[in-house]
Parts: sequence; C-alpha cells; structure tokens
Amino acid sequence: MIDDEWAILKPLFPDPGYDTPKNGRPRDWNYRLILKAIFYLNKTSCQWRMLPSDFPSWSTVYTYFRIWKKDGTWKKVHDALRDQVRIQAGKEPQPTAASIDCVVIGFKDKCQ
Repeated sequence: MIDDEWAILKPLFPDPGYDTPKNGRPRDWNYRLILKAIFYLNKTSCQWRMLPSDFPSWSTVYTYFRIWKKDGTWKKVHDALRDQVRIQAGKEPQPTAASIDCVVIGFKDKCQ
C-alpha cells in the first residue's frame, strides 16, 4: 500500500488507543500492516492460516478484520475506495443507480 492510499484510509480507522488492554500493553502491529495483510488475503485468496510470516499472525489479522467489520470500519473503507475509483473514472462519487439480478436473489420465477 502506497503512502497516498494510506493517507485516504488512515482517518477511517479507530484511534490506535481504543483497543489497548487495561494493563496498558501496547499493540504489537500497526493498522497499516494489518490492512496490508487483509488486502493480501483478498488478492491471493489464500487461507487465513497461510499468511506469509512477514505479516502479523493470522489470528491477529482475523481479530482486527472481525472487529472492523462489526464496528462499521469496513463499510467506511469500502465507501472511501469506491468514491476514489468513481472520481478517477470521471463519475460522481456516489452511485445514482443499481441493478438487481433476479437469479442471484432467488426470485427467478417472480421476475418475469
């Protein structure tokens, strides 16, 4: 992840102190590296337990993925990246239309 990409995403993540345990032990990994590991998983489709050793352990990466999914951080990341892609394509940041495939949602017989 290049610095420009991180500059867009960094403000979307919670304050690094929000998950510090009560004993004050600091986190071992920064958000940027955890995010890179999640993007690596997405790009390569590898299993969680097969993450290369230069990333945090799979359980650490999965824990943060789960926390960020529950607290809405992933939705913010998705929306920010979508907006950037649309702007680069010369479109408005927010989509104005959507389509639904009847087969995908299971109403094939009712769509006709």
